[in-house]
Amino acid sequence: MTTLSSHHSGLLRQYFVITKPRVTQLAVFCAVIGMFLASPGLPDAGIVVAATLGIWLMAAAAFALNCLIEREIDARMLRTARRGTAQGTITNTQVIVLSALTGGTGMMLLYTLVNPLTMWLTFATFIGYAFIYTIFLKPRTPQNIVIGGLSGAMPPALGWAAVANAVPAEAWLLVLIIFIWTPPHFWALALYRETDYAKSGLPMLTVTHGNEFTRLHILLYSAVLFAATLLPFIIQMNGLFYLVAAVILSGVFLKIAWQLYKSYSDALARKLFRYSIIYLALLFSALLLDHWALILQA
Repeated sequence: MTTLSSHHSGLLRQYFVITKPRVTQLAVFCAVIGMFLASPGLPDAGIVVAATLGIWLMAAAAFALNCLIEREIDARMLRTARRGTAQGTITNTQVIVLSALTGGTGMMLLYTLVNPLTMWLTFATFIGYAFIYTIFLKPRTPQNIVIGGLSGAMPPALGWAAVANAVPAEAWLLVLIIFIWTPPHFWALALYRETDYAKSGLPMLTVTHGNEFTRLHILLYSAVLFAATLLPFIIQMNGLFYLVAAVILSGVFLKIAWQLYKSYSDALARKLFRYSIIYLALLFSALLLDHWALILQA
């Protein structure tokens, strides 16, 4: 009985792992921020809950399919070799059923309890990540992260659509910020995992163009990111509090990128990767806090 219980517990954990919960959490967090920014006051709680759950489930489905498609690649990489799909402890059929159930439930929630626009946008994001990025872009071009980054950048637009049933320019500006943030975030990881990516056979920029070239691109994207984060203030979408937060947060990002470019170390690459996650969470939190401050002043 105990052995059977442990088996089921272990299997559930393996299912959970292939949905990439940490990545999903950050994506859903950005979607929720989009929901609150789309509303002049507090958005409808029922829509927020349904949209959050629906987007979460469809993201989990996309990540599960990603792990299935990349199971052989994952098996060659130390960072991903323990995934059930890589070890063969989860069958292809099990992953497909998991993805179908979570994705299908997510689509149903979004269509019936939110709105069709959000469902179709989220479905397009699912297709873009699970198939276009994973199958066609990632194994074929060192610009895979750049081109495929649009799928990962979509959560704020999905959240905005859930509340407003529209995706205005302000929502696409948030998408742009994440789109520019994505390459330096992932290239920092690729730098200190260069041996792993070389074994994988994927044409990551670190493998095809080398360490120094990748560091230069991280620095350039970090500078563009700094400029992009000023746009919400420039178009008067947000106020002074956000501007100060964006300058400080982006300044630190750019400083670490500069240090990494001038003198490489794995420790600095790890520092930039970890900071980039905190950076995005804090930047979007500043967007929301400033949004509420402007509402209270009105």
